[in-house]
Amino acid sequence: MKTAIITGGGQGIGRVATQYLLTHGYRVAIWETDTDALAELREAFKASSAQILFVSCDVSSEVNVRKAAEQTFSHFGQIDALINNAAIMIEKSLDKLTLDEWNRVIGTNLTGAFLCAKHTAQYLALQKGSIINMCSTRAFQSEPDTFPYTASKGGLLALTHSMAVSLGPDIRVNAISPGWIDVSALRKKAKAKPDDLRPEDHDQHPAGRVGQADDIARMILFLIAPENNFITGQNFIVDGGITRKMIYV
Repeated sequence: MKTAIITGGGQGIGRVATQYLLTHGYRVAIWETDTDALAELREAFKASSAQILFVSCDVSSEVNVRKAAEQTFSHFGQIDALINNAAIMIEKSLDKLTLDEWNRVIGTNLTGAFLCAKHTAQYLALQKGSIINMCSTRAFQSEPDTFPYTASKGGLLALTHSMAVSLGPDIRVNAISPGWIDVSALRKKAKAKPDDLRPEDHDQHPAGRVGQADDIARMILFLIAPENNFITGQNFIVDGGITRKMIYV
């Protein structure tokens, strides 16, 4: 049985990906820094400790990541996949954004992915494993005042092909760039509030709908499958086609 690590697995895409991998025969280690989300996940997932491991981990801390990697390998005896999903966003105008806020986003979204890869690579290589970096369509286009998030995702895109070239052939590394994925109801209870999506929200997508977390979970499962071992260094945009749509005002 294969083992996957999902960072930021307590909410959103990470939570659904956890469920998806469990139902497809994977053992999953969830690395999560939000203690409330982690506690709610423990309650929701009744799988045995042979199938799931809950790890309190701040991916921006090398001490935390090193311990989490050692704990995961000790618990399961192998690591086959790392899904670098943990991310935060701070939206502020350039004059209001502080250096601490910039560093916090970059530290979690970009440095965190580097640290997790660094401290799991020795285990992944033993299994000819796979790394998935959760990028974003914001690496290619922006809304106003998303400076650190956009920069972190652009950096993660470049880090992906750098890792693929450097870690291959023992480890494959790919990125997934989600577009609009509705995770409003997939947050911890204190923040879960389903969006009231309008017909026009769906209709602006060539696919005819806003994305769901399952769309990303299925791509994760595809990319980490051993039979797809000729795919590495790539970025897969999963956005319902909206970034291919020309919009004129």
